[in-house]
Amino acid sequence: MGATKTEHFTDKQNQIATIAKALGHPARVAIIDYLLKVNACICSDIVTELPLAQPTISQHLKELKSAGLIKGNIEGNAICYCIDEKTFDILKHYFSNIISTTTKQKCC
Repeated sequence: MGATKTEHFTDKQNQIATIAKALGHPARVAIIDYLLKVNACICSDIVTELPLAQPTISQHLKELKSAGLIKGNIEGNAICYCIDEKTFDILKHYFSNIISTTTKQKCC
C-alpha cells in the first residue's frame, strides 16, 4: 500500500496492518516463537537457533522492532531482545473482536 493511501484508513487500521506485515514472514514468526520460548535473548542466540545469516536476522529484528512487536536493550556490546507485551495486547483485542463477531454471524 502506497504511503499516500494510508491516510484513508484509521490509525488503528494502519497499526494492525503494520503489525500484520511484520508478522508476514516465516523467519519473523520463528523469531517471535523463539523469544516466547526463552523469554529474552541476545541477537547471537537467535543466529545460532535459526538457519539464517546474522545480517538477515538483524534485518528481521529491525522490522519486528519497528512494528513494536519486540523491544531491545543494549547490554555491553550486544542487544537483548524480548516481546513487547503492549503490541500483543493490541493484537489480542483485535482478533478477539473478530472471533466474537464472526461466531454471532449467520451468513452463507
